[in-house]
Amino acid sequence: MKLFSWNVNGIRAVLKKGEFQKFITEHDPDILCLQETKAERGQVDLDLPQYHEHFFSAVKKGYSGTAIFSKTKPIRYVDGFPDEIVEQYNVTGDSYGNPNDEGRVIAAEFDDFWVVTVYTPNSKDDLSRLKLRNKQWDPAFLAYLKQLEATKPVLFCGDLNVAHREIDLANPKQNFGKHGFTDEERSGFQNFIDAGFVDTFRSTYPDISDAYTWWTHWANSRNRNIGWRIDYWLASKSIAKRVSNPQIHPSQMGSDHCPVSIEVENKL
Repeated sequence: MKLFSWNVNGIRAVLKKGEFQKFITEHDPDILCLQETKAERGQVDLDLPQYHEHFFSAVKKGYSGTAIFSKTKPIRYVDGFPDEIVEQYNVTGDSYGNPNDEGRVIAAEFDDFWVVTVYTPNSKDDLSRLKLRNKQWDPAFLAYLKQLEATKPVLFCGDLNVAHREIDLANPKQNFGKHGFTDEERSGFQNFIDAGFVDTFRSTYPDISDAYTWWTHWANSRNRNIGWRIDYWLASKSIAKRVSNPQIHPSQMGSDHCPVSIEVENKL
């Protein structure tokens, strides 16, 4: 099975450019997880009869949002965090609003694993959302993953809005302490690793540099490959041995992010 994740930064824009259609034709994913769809399903002119679709859109129009497309029909979808997780970690929002209303997490249950897509809140240039991210969102998301993992292995993906290690961005020294590369955000990611989840790309390619998934629009950064690796596939240890060929696809245009993928061996 080929599993892809892509922050499309507006699915309507990617469709208008013809890049989404090109992507589907070229890669033909079995499961596709999207972030930052910025649309409700009724606003998207899309006909993919081979897929079962599920959108979780933000209350605010044209903002955030996630979606999952899969050739195999999931047993069920779960949108957002369970109420007990929200209450336990006080994920009730900040001056920007309630992240639970932003369509940020979908879990899809399949026969022998969960697939989770996430669009993690950005801590903002002035770090004004770092507290929500560090004290509420990241701990709540990890707790939710562990709750799911108690029933089946978890494969989770998405735009986590953090470069974990210095090798994961082109200019680490200039970006220390800035959003996406603060100690708090990096430790939040490390907590996933410490909890037993495997960064599929980095575990396969521990020393590969210049492997990025997001580039700013400024200063011709993408052509110069001055980027960040902030889009990931992570796997429960119990299923990681079935995961192979983690890839980054920088040639796929249409968004400031590129897709990332893994292959998962079917259980015999």
